[in-house]
Amino acid sequence: MDEREERAELIPLGEAKALATGEFAKEMLETAVEYKELRMMYACAIKEVQTKFEVLETEFKVRYQRNPISAIQTRLKSSSSIIEKMIRKGIPFSMENLEEQIHDLAGIRVICSYVDDIYALADALTGQDDITLVEKKDYIKNPKPNGYRSLHLIVSVPVFFSQQKRQMKVEVQIRTIAMDFWASLEHQMKYKREIPDQQHIVARLKSCAEDIARVDQEMMNIRLRLEESADEPSEDDLLIARLKKLDTPIL
Repeated sequence: MDEREERAELIPLGEAKALATGEFAKEMLETAVEYKELRMMYACAIKEVQTKFEVLETEFKVRYQRNPISAIQTRLKSSSSIIEKMIRKGIPFSMENLEEQIHDLAGIRVICSYVDDIYALADALTGQDDITLVEKKDYIKNPKPNGYRSLHLIVSVPVFFSQQKRQMKVEVQIRTIAMDFWASLEHQMKYKREIPDQQHIVARLKSCAEDIARVDQEMMNIRLRLEESADEPSEDDLLIARLKKLDTPIL
């Protein structure tokens, strides 16, 4: 047993966590230059993936006259969140461990209108020859026990810098507007220290998640039905539609 383990046995859990957090923070500061450069690289990786989604958004607007993307959100994991996660998972701090074992340091969330748009965008992204799919978790087909639904992808993208090319990992979450609304409310509840009748609220949230899933499915079915039942356009209608497409803003 090393000195750190002996100390952990002698002090309360909360104090041990605080000491571990302090040690991690100190190690981060000792590698401040390398750590800051790594964060810059992940920020650039976010830009690469965000641009890919923006290009797909533009293509869908022109090709299908419909935009599958409601919003794109990005985030770079904070240093305190990184420390907390590495402590929780028992990962010693190092630049190598940070790159190899923390896959959600760079994150991008894409909000869609319909469930089928989620899979269309995911396929379009992962089908690109410079994107490598590292991991996929489908919480839409297999929701979490609390009702959470979203499609999670870990992708690797090449980022070109002045003197090197680096493969960087980015976590991509794709969900509907309704799924995002539910996740936001559930996230707020996690950080409430004292909630009266918490088990009842958790059960209600799960029930809401199931209702949202049914509504998402029904809205998609309605849209598909409307598309199928649309009147066949005349030749003149097709010509006018083609002319209108030429006027569609590209950017």
